[in-house]
Amino acid sequence: MSDKTEKKTVTAAGPQAADISKNGLWKNNVALVQLLGLCPLLAVTGTVINGLGLGIATLMTLVLSNSLVSIIRPWLRSEIRIPVFVLIIASIVTTIELIMNAWFHELYLVLGIFIPLIVTNCSIIARAEAFASKNNLIDSALDGFMMGLGFTLVLVVLGGMRELVGFGTLFANAQLMFGSVGENMTMTFNEDYPGFLLAVLPPGAFIGLGLLIALKNIIDKRQSSAKEVVIQGAEPLTN
Repeated sequence: MSDKTEKKTVTAAGPQAADISKNGLWKNNVALVQLLGLCPLLAVTGTVINGLGLGIATLMTLVLSNSLVSIIRPWLRSEIRIPVFVLIIASIVTTIELIMNAWFHELYLVLGIFIPLIVTNCSIIARAEAFASKNNLIDSALDGFMMGLGFTLVLVVLGGMRELVGFGTLFANAQLMFGSVGENMTMTFNEDYPGFLLAVLPPGAFIGLGLLIALKNIIDKRQSSAKEVVIQGAEPLTN
């Protein structure tokens, strides 16, 4: 009896994959809820490809840093954990920067300083401290992937909004990431569209992000209201 109870308690205490995924993609989204990493998010999302490039780099950093922190956590003393986390993240970002410089040089030039600035992204060290340092390798890697994916999706959607309104295109300069294949990916909706400068300037980034946050809050509020209606409409249990 006690063994079964103990096993159930251990299982319930551990984070579930569905909960980790939901937190990363929606409930605790880095950009829409935590509001972390806003500097690169607002600076490079002039196009879909720029946002996708930085998003993938951030996702890889989150997955690798979470995984390494989870692996070394049994031997890591609490007094030095933060400097070690920063050293791990900086090493990973430097490696990713060198890879992008070698294989995606033009995209690397476009993203510029915002690639090494991934080191200062508070969401990465926050996940290392709050999650990876307390959980196993698989859960930590999944948490990093979902948090990175949620951040990347916001970058891509915001970049798509700004590019569409600002230039009337989608996936412009896709060849920076996909090579010659990307030359035919650009979608132009109106050849005579003069463009809308505000959308590609910093104020346009703030407006776009504000609209996305407002949309998320509306969806969350409606879901919460629907759950309350279901709970209120449920019949009480009778003995």
